[in-house]
Amino acid sequence: MTWWNWTSDADFILAGLSSDERIQTFMFVIFLLFYLISLCGNFTIIVTIWSEHKLHTPMYFFLGNLSFLDICYSSVTVPKLLLGLAGGSSEISYRGCMAQLYFYVSCCSTECLLLSIMGFDRYVAICDPMHYTIIMNKPKCLQLAVGLWLVGFTTSVIHTTFTARLPYCNSHRISHFFCDIPPMLELACSDTFLNKILILTAGGFLGLSSFLLTLVSYIQIILTILKIQSNIGRRRAFSTCASHLMVVIIFFGSISFMYMRPTSSYSLKQDQLVSLLYAVVTPALNPIIYTLRNKEVKFALKKKINQRLNSTYLWKHYILAFFKEFG
Repeated sequence: MTWWNWTSDADFILAGLSSDERIQTFMFVIFLLFYLISLCGNFTIIVTIWSEHKLHTPMYFFLGNLSFLDICYSSVTVPKLLLGLAGGSSEISYRGCMAQLYFYVSCCSTECLLLSIMGFDRYVAICDPMHYTIIMNKPKCLQLAVGLWLVGFTTSVIHTTFTARLPYCNSHRISHFFCDIPPMLELACSDTFLNKILILTAGGFLGLSSFLLTLVSYIQIILTILKIQSNIGRRRAFSTCASHLMVVIIFFGSISFMYMRPTSSYSLKQDQLVSLLYAVVTPALNPIIYTLRNKEVKFALKKKINQRLNSTYLWKHYILAFFKEFG
């Protein structure tokens, strides 16, 4: 039986997180809250950066890219998860599954590269501030942004193609809440050695090189910060990269656990928990982390909120004056 004949008359079934209706209701509320926080928080950061001229710098340009990526990231998996928890269909078509796999891997690969570029940006800003505007000028930032998105989506084409070519005839049930490569390989009824090698080489090279570049950048940043004589200067320099460092640790830590380990150690419960961390929780935490620890973003947000409140007050004043005049 070929994979084409198999997929023509059957869909995949996502196992989800739990079969207990009470737990499902609780999870639905929690994950819906995380999803709304992710959408609202990241969208707010994008609008704030776009509308505030003082934030039109390389650092915030890449932060805007990260916020947009987090919206895409969570939107690939969370809506289907919420539908299943709300009692909807747990089935997903073959094409829908491959599309979800493609966009998920694309976002994951792109974020690896984006976090490393953000780390390099902080390295140049702190370790070589005199040449920062030359190295991280607007054209180069645009080229880097376009390049990392292209590499991320191209890498995903390779993984998705090699996953789609497998014959899936062992079972219809995917032991996960979305279509990911490891649980998909568990369903294949042919040799998946090439796919596993691809994960460790192509995926491993992308993730490992991104992590090493970020690690080297932060080693240089820390060494430079320690040389600063002023305590205030050290705190100010560290505060500009502390938020990004927290995001890097959470993201690369969870990704490494998922994909840089032997497939024999695959555990459904553990992998679901880790997947929830970087696919659901992290996109919601990123805007909170960056906003709470970034004075410029907080100031810009307060400024926009005050402008909105003042605008609303003026409109109310004009409306009341109108009714008093003509009422």
